[in-house]
Amino acid sequence: MQARLLAGRVVILCCYHPDVAPRGKFITFEGLDGSGKSTQIEKLARALRSRGIPVTVTREPGGTSAGEKIREVLLHSTTSGLSSLAEMALMFASRAQHIHEIILPALAEGRVVLCDRFTDSTEAYQGAGRKLGTKPVLVLHEILCGGLQPDLTILLDNDVSFSVERARRRNRKHKSARPDKDENRFEQESRAFFGRVRNAYLAIAAREPHRVHTIDARGTPQKTHAAIMELMRKKLKV
Repeated sequence: MQARLLAGRVVILCCYHPDVAPRGKFITFEGLDGSGKSTQIEKLARALRSRGIPVTVTREPGGTSAGEKIREVLLHSTTSGLSSLAEMALMFASRAQHIHEIILPALAEGRVVLCDRFTDSTEAYQGAGRKLGTKPVLVLHEILCGGLQPDLTILLDNDVSFSVERARRRNRKHKSARPDKDENRFEQESRAFFGRVRNAYLAIAAREPHRVHTIDARGTPQKTHAAIMELMRKKLKV
């Protein structure tokens, strides 16, 4: 039994071996809620598809049937009593299923995967925002995600107050249209919380400049999209 378990572990790790690169490209978008990620993912997806490039658009937490159920627990404003460690564990539970069910199969098919959030969000929100630290996030990422890393991460940076207020307005609008849809839990946090999240994102970008590229999202959506397309041309030859 022990030998079989060890063999199974080797098989799992081999799925992410750097010498066996996936045929597709894994691109993640990061940033505070309200920074414009959804808009820019949609614009990039349309641009890539217009070039005949197959694209899978997905998000975290969520992306799968199980993940969407976890998302509801994590983001609903009435969720109370959830410890920071439980919150982080749920994020990774959703992510592990997401990788297995959506991300790896799409990459194996040669598709470009555009994902709204990945492990950088957990490091920023739970590691820094909840003050759990970077180390437990990276350890769980290695164990549960096999160390899978995006080929490119686009960090949309904006003012904390602007992003948070925009996210709150969006969520109020969604809730007005659909009373059953409530994703306001994180928007109830303090400015200090979101300040820690933004600083963590900038620290990740400084630590991994080869992967994480910061885009100033303070301009118009069109200007931000143009900057993203220029980055795509330089980094991925799209």
